[in-house]
Amino acid sequence: MARTTTMTVRIGSALGEFVARNVGDDGAYENVSEYVRDLIRRDKERAEREAFERLKAELAQAFAAPDSDYRPLTAAEVIARNKARA
Repeated sequence: MARTTTMTVRIGSALGEFVARNVGDDGAYENVSEYVRDLIRRDKERAEREAFERLKAELAQAFAAPDSDYRPLTAAEVIARNKARA
């Protein structure tokens, strides 16, 4: 079961007015919590999309490199390299 966390956020009057226009009878959201959860989900999706695009770019660059740029590595060398980067 997912754990729920309660958070308190303070926003200025201009942002508060903007939120109020998006919540309630005239807004797209029933309440502020629903609005904030949607914003967080969208931001999470954006971050995941950006990470995927970076990975695709790195893979495209790797596959475009000539075979002469590659050298064989043992499993121990890969492990040691990854430990050094951590």
